Amino acid sequence: MAAKPIASPIPVAMYPTLSVFTLAIGLVITAIFFIYEATSSRKNRSLAKELATSAVASVFLGFGSLFLLLASGVYV
Repeated sequence: MAAKPIASPIPVAMYPTLSVFTLAIGLVITAIFFIYEATSSRKNRSLAKELATSAVASVFLGFGSLFLLLASGVYV
């Protein structure tokens, strides 16, 4: 029995589009995080909201960076 080659579950043609959208979403969520930090007082801040917002932004920026590298030909 011959081994199957490893294939990506996402078509290679979608990498540039995915990188643009995920990086854009990550940057918008990062901007929301910074606006929240700048406009809320120290007494009214919520650690749970800060951690949730930063985690979501980090995931989107991480996948956006991954797809940007894949779209440019750097296979990681």
